[in-house]
Amino acid sequence: MTWFLNNLPQIGELLGAHLGIAVPAIVLSVLIGVPIGRIAHASGRARGAILTSTSLLYALPSLPLIILIPILTGLPLRSHATLITALTVYGVALLVRSAADAFATVPRDVRAAADATGYPRWRRVLGIELPLAMPVLIAGTRVVAMSSIGLTTIGALIGIPSLGSLFTDGFQRGIAAEVTTGIVLTVVVALAFDAALLITGRLVQPWARATRLSAGASA
Repeated sequence: MTWFLNNLPQIGELLGAHLGIAVPAIVLSVLIGVPIGRIAHASGRARGAILTSTSLLYALPSLPLIILIPILTGLPLRSHATLITALTVYGVALLVRSAADAFATVPRDVRAAADATGYPRWRRVLGIELPLAMPVLIAGTRVVAMSSIGLTTIGALIGIPSLGSLFTDGFQRGIAAEVTTGIVLTVVVALAFDAALLITGRLVQPWARATRLSAGASA
């Protein structure tokens, strides 16, 4: 606790850097992964090929991927942008299958009713399919958030500051309290994001809460 209190400014700075990498990666993963998942769901026979190819991205080793990104994009190796790009690749790999499964939960008769009432496709997807797919999408995003927050620590191995810097510095200098602080804070941040996404999911699905209350009353 003494080490923690004496190094609060450094810990706060590393926590800010950690969030500055993980949050954009999570947002980009959702913005890219959900549309690809929707396309995969609607692609018929191509669905399996799309899901397989995106899932394989998660099998890429992290350090070689971080080194490959600057070669392909021209980004500096030790930059937040490089690590955000790598985390987005992993996030998309995780989320595409969840998104495709989420849109598959939308009943066909609901889509048919929307088409029968003259809904344009984009309005049907955004106004009907997306809200109904939200429970599975939120669950998938929670997995992406936990993964991204944990993987952000890898950047410390190539000199990108984050909570992972507490691991590397603590190991090199033999300071157990520093290593423990890095591990505990990473877990706390991941749990905080998971709780925030869980609450957000409940707020954007008020009908789900009403359904649970109704089921509880009838039981």
